Amino acid sequence: MTPVDRDILELLHNDGGVHELVLSPRIIAENIDWSRQTVREHVMTLREHGLVEYYDETGGIYQLTDRGRSYLEGDLTADDLEKRDHEYPS
Repeated sequence: MTPVDRDILELLHNDGGVHELVLSPRIIAENIDWSRQTVREHVMTLREHGLVEYYDETGGIYQLTDRGRSYLEGDLTADDLEKRDHEYPS
């Protein structure tokens, strides 16, 4: 888990907001301090690891998964993510 990954997950989680967000990598990049290309690459990795998923595949819009939410809430550690990655083949 990198700082970029954490920033992406936290933005989608919308901590303190009424609802979680569904966003494209471009919109994510506009709201955090990382380039669009960096965000796109990390969103793909997060998706491969089951932390985010498509909300709308055609529109390239992503949402947080239960697994991503569990990580942010402290129910999963980075070590847990490594152990469980075989459950989410790329």
